[in-house]
Amino acid sequence: MRISKTWIRSIWIPIIAVFLGLLVGAIIMLLSGFNPIQNYSNMFIGAVGTPNAIGEVLRTATPLILTGCGFAIANSAGFFNIGVAGQALLGWAGGVAFALWFPNLPRIIMLPGALIAGVICGAVWSGIAGFLRAFFGTSEVITTIMLNYVALYGTNAFVKGVLAKGDNDYSPTVPVAARLRTPFLERLTQNSTFHYGLFIAIIAAIFLWWLMKKTTLGFEIRAVGMNPDGARYAGMSDKKTIILSMLISGAFCGLGGAVDGLGNYENIIVNDAMPSIGYDGMSVSLLAGGSAIGIIFAAVLFGLLKIGGLNISIMSNTPSEIVDIVIAAVIFFVGAQYIIRYALNTSARRQAAKNAAQVAATTVATAGVDSGPGDGAPDQPRADAIPPRQRGQKQPPVEQAPDHHDDDDGEAK
Repeated sequence: MRISKTWIRSIWIPIIAVFLGLLVGAIIMLLSGFNPIQNYSNMFIGAVGTPNAIGEVLRTATPLILTGCGFAIANSAGFFNIGVAGQALLGWAGGVAFALWFPNLPRIIMLPGALIAGVICGAVWSGIAGFLRAFFGTSEVITTIMLNYVALYGTNAFVKGVLAKGDNDYSPTVPVAARLRTPFLERLTQNSTFHYGLFIAIIAAIFLWWLMKKTTLGFEIRAVGMNPDGARYAGMSDKKTIILSMLISGAFCGLGGAVDGLGNYENIIVNDAMPSIGYDGMSVSLLAGGSAIGIIFAAVLFGLLKIGGLNISIMSNTPSEIVDIVIAAVIFFVGAQYIIRYALNTSARRQAAKNAAQVAATTVATAGVDSGPGDGAPDQPRADAIPPRQRGQKQPPVEQAPDHHDDDDGEAK
C-alpha cells in the first residue's frame, strides 16, 4: 500500500514538536546547572519503571483522551472550543451530584447514570455557545471563555452550598457503586489510582473515528469546517451542523470530567482555577492533529511527562519549576506545530520549484539539439508522424495536375 507524503508529514510534525520541547528543556537544565540526560532518564524510569507508575500514567491520560476528542470534533467543524475545561468541570459536578443524590441505586444503574449526567451537563454548556454562534454569529472563542468563568464560580457555589457538609470545601465521597476504581486494578498496578475509565475513553475515541469517517454527520461536520459556503450551497444546514458539533464536543468533555471525578477524586472540591484536563486535552488534540487514534498516544505522552516529571524532582533535587518549564515547552511547540508545518511546506515548495526549473532547462536544451542544422533548414517530418506502413518505403512522386491550356490548344488544332 502506498503511503502518501502528506500522511508521513503529519506523523513527523508532532514528533518534531515534542523533540524541540525536550531540547528547550535540556538547554534550560544546562543553564541551571543540572544534567538533562540524567533528568530525562529519571523521568523515563519514573513513568514506566514500576506497575504503579504505569498505572498513574494511564490514569492521567484517561481524561485527556476524552477532552481531546471533544476539542477535535469542534475543531473539525471549524470552531475553537476554549470552553473544554468548563464543560469538563460541569461534567465532573454532574456525575458526582447524581451519585450523591441517588446513593441506593445498584451499580449497573448508578455508574451509567452518573456518567450520562456528566455528558448532559457538558453538552448543555457547550450547546449555549453553539446556539449563539449558529443564530447570532457570536464568536465561540469569546462565549466559551466567559462561560468557563461562570462554570468555575457556579460550580464552587454549588459544591459549597449544596453538596458539601458544614463548612467543608469538598463534597462527601461518592458511593462505592459509582466508583471507577476497583480493588483488582489497585492490586494489578500496586495501589495506583488507575481505573476503568481508560476503557471508556478508548471506546469513546473509537466512536469518534467512526462518527467522523463513516457517518453522514461526520462528513457534514468536516465539510462545514473546510468550506461553510460550499456546504451550504450543497444543501447542508450549517446551523444544525454547528449546534450538533458543539453539543457532541461538550458531551465528550463532560464525560471526561465525570470519568476523572468518579475515578480519580471520587468526590468534587472547590477549585481555585479551571481543571488542567481541559487545556491539556486541547494540546493533546492539536498534537494528534485531530486523529482519534493519535489522541490516545498523545494523551499517554502527556501522562509520561507529568508522572515522569515528578520523579525528576525526587531523584535529582531538580526544582519542580524546571519540570514545569519542560512540560510547558513541549506544550508550546505542540501549539506552535503550525509553524513547523509552514516550514516543511515552504521547504517542499522550494524543492518542487527547483525540480521544475531543472526539468524546464533540460527540455529547452533537448529542443535546441533536435531543431536541425540551422534556421534556414526546412523542417523535417518526425518519424512518428509517418504512418507505420509507410516507414522505410520510398514515397511515390507527386502527380502534377494536367495543363488545361495545352488541351485547349490541341483541340483547336
